[in-house]
Amino acid sequence: MRVAKAGGEARAQDREGLSVAGRRGGEVVKERYGSDFYREIGEKGGGAVKERYGTEFYSEIGKRGGETVKQERGAEYYSTIGRKGGEARTVAEKPEEVQTTTDTTGVSTAA
Repeated sequence: MRVAKAGGEARAQDREGLSVAGRRGGEVVKERYGSDFYREIGEKGGGAVKERYGTEFYSEIGKRGGETVKQERGAEYYSTIGRKGGEARTVAEKPEEVQTTTDTTGVSTAA
């Protein structure tokens, strides 16, 4: 980790302090420029990555992330979230016909 301020390597080891400083800096930027600023710079960064590495780069990191999730949560996880997404779509299309309940994680699901 590179730290530009005084304290050098010792400061770099203070991860909690760096986290607090980063959060405070982020709050100042948000107050000054608004939350849309982060969306705008994210789009610029994403566009630069796409231009440099191509769309296959995103496909590859998506596959890697999917494999990690599958290893951590199991293949059934994808069935569960797919079912919830389908139910949410049904609710959005026909809200008067489907009642919703809240499960233990606080996620609304079709009843």
